[in-house]
Amino acid sequence: MMNLKKILINLLMIAFTFSSIAEEKALKDQNTELSVFTGMFDFSDDGKRSTLIGFQHQNENLNRDTFLGNLSPVTGFLLTADNAGYFYTGVQAQYKLGALNLTPSFTPGMYYEGDGKDLGHLIEFKSELQISLNLSKTSELGLSYNHISNASLGDKNPGANSYMFNFFKSF
Repeated sequence: MMNLKKILINLLMIAFTFSSIAEEKALKDQNTELSVFTGMFDFSDDGKRSTLIGFQHQNENLNRDTFLGNLSPVTGFLLTADNAGYFYTGVQAQYKLGALNLTPSFTPGMYYEGDGKDLGHLIEFKSELQISLNLSKTSELGLSYNHISNASLGDKNPGANSYMFNFFKSF
């Protein structure tokens, strides 16, 4: 648990360092958004809750305006303190409300149980809702909630509910 906190602190320090270095370049050519996040995996299960850290990538060159809003592909992963992991790729929509951004997403992926919660199947689906605040033209700070479930592909489908604090940086 202590190592996870040290890793997270180092990752945040790296993110802020890159933030200041890339600010000028990002203003000219913003086509990649990286996110680092931390929070609580399966906070609603007293026996299997665990801290988590993760990263997510979005290539803004692939954004498309549709009748559902601005859609773009996202790819990422999360790791828990119990050595569980989830690698995902999917789609998100983004709705800008002034300085606030509302971002729902749906991302199928592969889950590895490690010493964490058995979610019932290798294939899992993550539905997420995130709200973020623009800190600058290239940075956002947000809060998100997600639910991971296998949609009854496995013999059991306990699901996991998680919350995260997110930092986004465009490059």
